Amino acid sequence: MKQRMIIAAMMALASLLAAPASASEAETVFKFYCAQCHGLTGKGDGPNVTKDFPVSPRNFTNAGEMNKLTDADLKNVIMDGGPSVSKSPMMPPWGKTLTAGEVDGLIKHLRTLCQCKGKQG
Repeated sequence: MKQRMIIAAMMALASLLAAPASASEAETVFKFYCAQCHGLTGKGDGPNVTKDFPVSPRNFTNAGEMNKLTDADLKNVIMDGGPSVSKSPMMPPWGKTLTAGEVDGLIKHLRTLCQCKGKQG
């Protein structure tokens, strides 16, 4: 009986960790982790971006560019950082910081910023 309760509790915890973040949670994660470079509205104009910044962070409101990317592309760069997809090392990997649910929520948030669905693939 006790073993079943432990297994049930572990499964419930695992489902919470994998569950996609709500829209408000995703926006909070974006503001905390992404807005420093990408800006609060996702235009690539965050406070860390100065004239000396070595790259221009992606403008998530540019639907033309964002539609070229699949959700898997976005997930790869969020999880593994810019170098993993031949982009800037200024984009850090967040795979050990964010849960799978937070990453999925971020992807949905990015799609709201661009008002696009992205490349299907």
